[in-house]
Amino acid sequence: LTPALRACFGQKPVAAFRGRHDRMLVFDREAQIKDIRPDFAAINKIPARGVIVTAPGRNADFVSRFFAPQSGIAEDPVTGSAHTTLAPYWGKVLGKSEMTALQLSPRGGRLWCRVRGNRTVILGKAVTYLRGEIEV
Repeated sequence: LTPALRACFGQKPVAAFRGRHDRMLVFDREAQIKDIRPDFAAINKIPARGVIVTAPGRNADFVSRFFAPQSGIAEDPVTGSAHTTLAPYWGKVLGKSEMTALQLSPRGGRLWCRVRGNRTVILGKAVTYLRGEIEV
């Protein structure tokens, strides 16, 4: 846990991890994730695609949020790619290969994750935000 990461949320996580693209901070309780107050200027200085915050869930196996102002996204509503990190982590912690997840952004979303070896299968409902055609 670097001082720069600690400054991003004003709370001390129980664990911190550095992945290929993201940083992940693990907290004790779902309420911490729901009520977290991100310092976007501090997050923007983290040399990563984004920062995942997560904790055990009450109505799901785990909860999370994803902040990536350094990638042009203050907070992503539901981040499938973050769950390729979250599901294997929580699978090991919980001793499960199939889990439910809630992303606690203002829009929020529920995902179903299955860890299969070195692959993660993610299921959920999607929201269409753009339709179009391109001619090449």
